[in-house]
Amino acid sequence: RLTKFKFVSKTDSLDWHFPICINKLVSAAVFFVTDRPKLAENYTEDTWLKLRDAVGAIQNSTSIKYNLEELYQAVENLCSYKVSPTLYKQLRQVCEDHVQAQIHQFREYPLCSLDNLSFLKRMNRCWQDHCRQTIMIRSIFLFLDRTYVLQNSLLPSIWDTGLELFRSHIVSDSAVQKRTVDGILEQIELERNGETVDRSLLRSLLGMLSDLQVYKDSFEERFLIETNRLYAAEGQRLMQERDVPEYLHHVARRLDEENDRIVSYLDQSTQKPLISCVEKQLLGEHMTAILQKGLSTLLDENRVTELAVLYQLFSKVKGGLSTLLQFWRDYIKSFGGEIVCTPEKDKDMVQELLDFKDKMDNVAQSCFARNEGFINAMKEAFEAFINKRPNKPAEFIAKYVDSKLRAGNKEATEEELERILDKIMIIFRFIHGKDVFEAFYKKDLAKRLLVGKSASVDAEKSMLSKLKHECGAAFTSKLEGDVQGHGAYMQNQSEPSNIELTVNILTMGYWPSYTPMEVHLPPEMVKLQEVFKLFYLGKHSGRKLQWQPTLGHAVLKAEFKEGKKELQVSLFQTLVLLMFNEGEEFSIEEIRTATGIEEGELRRTLQSLACGKARVLNKNPRGKDVEDGDRFNFNNDFKHKLFRIKINQIQMKETVEEQVSTTERVFQDRQYQIDAAVVRIMKMRKTLSHNLLVSELYNQLKFPVKPGDLKKRIESLIDRDYMERDKETPNQYHYVA
Repeated sequence: RLTKFKFVSKTDSLDWHFPICINKLVSAAVFFVTDRPKLAENYTEDTWLKLRDAVGAIQNSTSIKYNLEELYQAVENLCSYKVSPTLYKQLRQVCEDHVQAQIHQFREYPLCSLDNLSFLKRMNRCWQDHCRQTIMIRSIFLFLDRTYVLQNSLLPSIWDTGLELFRSHIVSDSAVQKRTVDGILEQIELERNGETVDRSLLRSLLGMLSDLQVYKDSFEERFLIETNRLYAAEGQRLMQERDVPEYLHHVARRLDEENDRIVSYLDQSTQKPLISCVEKQLLGEHMTAILQKGLSTLLDENRVTELAVLYQLFSKVKGGLSTLLQFWRDYIKSFGGEIVCTPEKDKDMVQELLDFKDKMDNVAQSCFARNEGFINAMKEAFEAFINKRPNKPAEFIAKYVDSKLRAGNKEATEEELERILDKIMIIFRFIHGKDVFEAFYKKDLAKRLLVGKSASVDAEKSMLSKLKHECGAAFTSKLEGDVQGHGAYMQNQSEPSNIELTVNILTMGYWPSYTPMEVHLPPEMVKLQEVFKLFYLGKHSGRKLQWQPTLGHAVLKAEFKEGKKELQVSLFQTLVLLMFNEGEEFSIEEIRTATGIEEGELRRTLQSLACGKARVLNKNPRGKDVEDGDRFNFNNDFKHKLFRIKINQIQMKETVEEQVSTTERVFQDRQYQIDAAVVRIMKMRKTLSHNLLVSELYNQLKFPVKPGDLKKRIESLIDRDYMERDKETPNQYHYVA
């Protein structure tokens, strides 16, 4: 309040005669504000904080000695005498004359661009003086402002009058306005180029334009045009000069800089068009080029920081995320397709798929903000590429599981093994031909169980539980029969024997079929087999036993110079070693004749006994491989730190014939399933067109099938009189009851 002002000096009273009194009062007020700035020190600090930045001075007057309190009281007295209209008009005229006089200092200012900054400083000083003086005048004429002006809605307040006068007489001057805006734009361009500028000056001048309501028309339009031009050129240039990571960081930095300008000195209304302009020119115009040039590299090198920046930037641009998602999907299909469809990578296919899935999961989680669209696109892409090569991924996944569930694998703990099985199931879900996986998995499971190679029964059951949850009970019923159906039967005989016999009874419906191999067993073994056969068939009538020597194993007691040892060996290894009870040295041909073991199996058996780590036989001549003409003798000097030694049989890698046989078995099963599905559908529908029948078959069958295969099965069923063609419409089928 003005009552807070102190008396500076005692003065004579005013002459109250009209209109001289009004003229003197206005002149005294203007003089007080403009020519005696030291008096302003007596104005309270709280009031000064309310002053706006800005322009001008008012008009000088004659030397009159009055203090603020007296001036304020004089205004109040005059308003009480009903002379407010005259007082308001006179005040406006004096202020207008003063403002008009200020324009000359700007029109006559040098046009040299080097003087633009000093021009801006002068403009800012003029504006700040004008605002400060207008506030002071309003304070003196506060009674007038709150009574007369407030009651007349068509009259602007003293503050608004001050703004109007400054706008119309100074800022609206075309030359002054252009020079001012040019200078501001020049300063902003310098700052964008890395130079330091006076931000408080820019904030004050732009605040002036905003207060005078010319910001949008005089400044913002030109500012956005210049910004658009600058970043359009910069985007084109930097896309050629820089790699994608560098470019992305540059764009992010530019956006931060522009947001900082909005906070520091630009009007808030400029934020949306300004940021949109930067995003459009630096990102929107180059989205495809950025992704084509750099996305594959970023993903290949696992540049998670840059990928996160890429996602954040593209999420700001219209259509950015949809474009990024498409490129992301295409990358996964391309990279994954190379893993699956390159035969040279078959050995490491599954491990590479698991590593690739882990990598893409991490990108989706940490870089793409767990965006559901990107996660779903990744799943679609995996399903697409993994089924580009039918059957093989399913086969190799089954073999990978076998390698992990075998005894002696390098996964140290059950928790690690469980984690790997969970990851395998994720890949398994993408496969269409799950029956191929089932066939190979069942074959490998049987081998693990029969030769004691399974790492853990709990792990086997855990894997079956996962498969059951994924595919249903029908899928795992035979596999569960494998785990539960190999019970042990101990020998039962009346005659004493030094040999203990354990027999695993396999139900043929559950277990894979094995090709019988005839070998020459020692009489003791043959006798024990006969005893067990009588015992078993006596308990189960109507059953047939078929011995599988390829799956047998034994424990032999052996005597060496070092002492007695026990050897855990396969049945084939047993037959070979027992020969050395009858002689000192044998050729490969002599051993084959005596044992009856097939030549390939015999070579692998001899190699395991004479060329491995535990060499209980000596081979002459020495070497890693067994050749024709090699001779073998018992290694009496054999030494080993353990008492019971397991001599691993060198496993024959799965032959092409075995792979083909397993695959053909799957295809045969598929044909039966197609036939059953066709008959089931036709029995229910009675009559159906070819297209509708094929459509229903696709819905029912759980494995991939080609239209040509379906057509062959339909023709086969027609030939076997399960269905017939319509005589008038060949594309129509009827069920034959």
